Amino acid sequence: MRYFIELSFFGKNYYGWQFQPKAISVQEVLQKALSTLLRTPIEVVGAGRTDSGVHALQMYAHFDVTEALPANLVHKLNAFLPKDIAVHHIYEVQPNAHARFDALKRTYQYHISTQKDAFAYDYAMALTLPLNVALMNEAAQILFDYTDFQCFSKTHTDVKTYNCKIYEAHWDKVENQLIFTITADRFLRNMVRAIVGTLIDVGLQKLSLTDFEDIILSKKRSKAGASVPACGLYLTHIEYPESLFVEKKD
Repeated sequence: MRYFIELSFFGKNYYGWQFQPKAISVQEVLQKALSTLLRTPIEVVGAGRTDSGVHALQMYAHFDVTEALPANLVHKLNAFLPKDIAVHHIYEVQPNAHARFDALKRTYQYHISTQKDAFAYDYAMALTLPLNVALMNEAAQILFDYTDFQCFSKTHTDVKTYNCKIYEAHWDKVENQLIFTITADRFLRNMVRAIVGTLIDVGLQKLSLTDFEDIILSKKRSKAGASVPACGLYLTHIEYPESLFVEKKD
């Protein structure tokens, strides 16, 4: 039987989601916990990678077992896992359901703290310079006109296409934070952090709207802005077809 596990994690102490031979990852910790509690080797396959230090409010992974799961497995996992990884639900899914390939949309948010905050340095990028948020939102709308985002992709990555369909991209002011929300069918390595860095340059009026569009057309990572720190990036939502779930999702 195949199951989807829904979890969240605070990424500061992890070298991203995906297993690393010489560094701790969320995948490794979760896999060890499941294997220990179920007393059989378990392999978990995540919905995608997150970079080192990136957080997730909602992450999915799938795993297979030959016997029904104990009813209290979520409780046992949360007692066993470290405090910065939390399991929320485990769902039985169709035997061929895939946490990565069956995802329809993913949503990320990037948080910028616009005032010095002694408690936010692990949760948001600190940037107290004045930003033209209206201009940043105008630039974000340009993303909808394109599908090739090679300019925002980490170089030397093994991908067959740089095409992504953007469904949502906007900035919102929430108290002392600026939050960028972006939804797409897929994301390239480092894509969101590169987009945010480039939009910040627009907000600082180092780049014009025409410059931003020219960067996309150039397909060159060197033309785009610097990647912003991982601490402000959150994977917030992953959408799947309801037909994948044997039991109804909450």
